Amino acid sequence: MVLNSYAKLNLYLQVLGRRADTFHNIRTVFERIDLCDRIILKPRQDKKIRIICRGNFPIPQDNSNLAYRSAKLLQDNLKVGCGADITIIKRIPVSSGLGGGSSNAAAVLSGLNKLWKLRLSRAELVEFAKRIGSDVPFFIYNCPFAQGRGRGDKIMPIRKLGKIRLWHILVVPKVSVSTPLIYKKWDKSALSFKLTRPKYNVKILLQRLKNGDPFLISGALFNGLEDITLKAYPASRYIREKLLDSGLKAVLMSGSGPATFAIISSRKEGAWFCSQIKAQQKTWRVFLTRTF
Repeated sequence: MVLNSYAKLNLYLQVLGRRADTFHNIRTVFERIDLCDRIILKPRQDKKIRIICRGNFPIPQDNSNLAYRSAKLLQDNLKVGCGADITIIKRIPVSSGLGGGSSNAAAVLSGLNKLWKLRLSRAELVEFAKRIGSDVPFFIYNCPFAQGRGRGDKIMPIRKLGKIRLWHILVVPKVSVSTPLIYKKWDKSALSFKLTRPKYNVKILLQRLKNGDPFLISGALFNGLEDITLKAYPASRYIREKLLDSGLKAVLMSGSGPATFAIISSRKEGAWFCSQIKAQQKTWRVFLTRTF
């Protein structure tokens, strides 16, 4: 079984506060994009779960891998008598705020549900997904846009944006950002509430997304972790400044970073900007992506 495992962007991310379980309550708007990993699942007669990594970015191939944990969770809880070889062809930069590991986990849950003939409903898959990670449930829903509440794991697909397709320039420096570290810095920051106060709310963002105009969308984009990551990782600040200096308007960091994107009006415009950025910055990973 061969599956695509798509990346995500956060068009809106407000941190509401720390929870008793050490996670944080957030309010976010997810967008699925066409940048993806490839997952290949092969059944095994024994109960072994094996992770094989290929592609551009190395990842753990042991039990710390979220794809492994997903398969093991299903196997242990549903008493599955067989195993699987899981090949991950990595195209999504790791530790970048694009949800690659979470997407891999969701793809494995959905794929093994079919390969192992478990017949789990989407609601049941979502419950397993929540046990793996906060972003994993979004990918189970297989929708282009959704709101996330709670830890980000309470998903509400945004049906009225179902036909909207946005083009993006996506830039990722060769820097890995620690999400736990960024949230710890948010907790310690005396300015955390000031830093994370959005100018506009989700409702206004959704209205502007329907229009599709990058200039209108730019003012409603928000990420309450952005200022903290930009201070901790200067490479992220430099990327943001360069994109804005290039004349791009709707610029935002995704998740805890360092991936930064700009919304553009067309594929043609995006191809031109991408060629310019690649020519000037040889070490940056630059992608032209769209909503999927």
